Amino acid sequence: MRKDHKGTSGAAIRLDNVRFTYPGGPPMIFDLSVGPGTIVAIMGPSGSGKSTMLNLIAGFEPPSSGRILIADADVTALPPAKRPVSMVFQENNLFAHLTTAANVGLGRSPSLKLSEEDRQDITQAIARTGLAGKEMRLPHELSGGERQRVALARVLVRERPVLLLDEAFASLGPALRDEMLDLLAELHAERGMTVLMATHDPADADRVAEIIAFIDEGRVAAVGLAKDFLSGYGPDAFARYVGERHANRDPALARKRT
Repeated sequence: MRKDHKGTSGAAIRLDNVRFTYPGGPPMIFDLSVGPGTIVAIMGPSGSGKSTMLNLIAGFEPPSSGRILIADADVTALPPAKRPVSMVFQENNLFAHLTTAANVGLGRSPSLKLSEEDRQDITQAIARTGLAGKEMRLPHELSGGERQRVALARVLVRERPVLLLDEAFASLGPALRDEMLDLLAELHAERGMTVLMATHDPADADRVAEIIAFIDEGRVAAVGLAKDFLSGYGPDAFARYVGERHANRDPALARKRT
């Protein structure tokens, strides 16, 4: 990446009474403050509003009321392309007809009109995410984990202070999932972006998150330190959501509960 990119580049996020309603559904109202450079695991039951909240921050869904602030700037009315946000989905959103290098390059220029500096940054991002030598491969020639690496490389060249991950690693096996989470932690240490990561798995939060925001019935029901939530000091609703089967599957979490 550019050599002048140093220090923390994350941005604070604030959702101020942000209201959204799907047709025929109950209203969702989100209030949340996240400090710059923080990794937050967004957890909660299916349908509780995790993805909706991320889509509101990214600009893919418009709130009916309330304010969304990033770095103290009101972005509520801005389209997604104008927001200082990158988002990675479970399906990674790669274009099947474009090579790895071109898919990454879209993060710098949607028209792929790239300068020499852009091309150097793209090459560096591909290498940093472990894809060196695969620049000319198409998505179908890559594994699931490699496709997610392409998505993360695209995030790096976008150089946005906020990264949203919507179940981005959910379809990966346990070993590959841990590998991707470790890569995320390394990139966060280098770039300092603010990360909001929707996940169902407490092991994900245990591995990388500082904070857990528990979403329940379209509300931010509780926010606290991940180590406290995962040690049994979170709200009862969170403990019921996680369930003993999660702890039994993960020895590290089981030890924390004893």
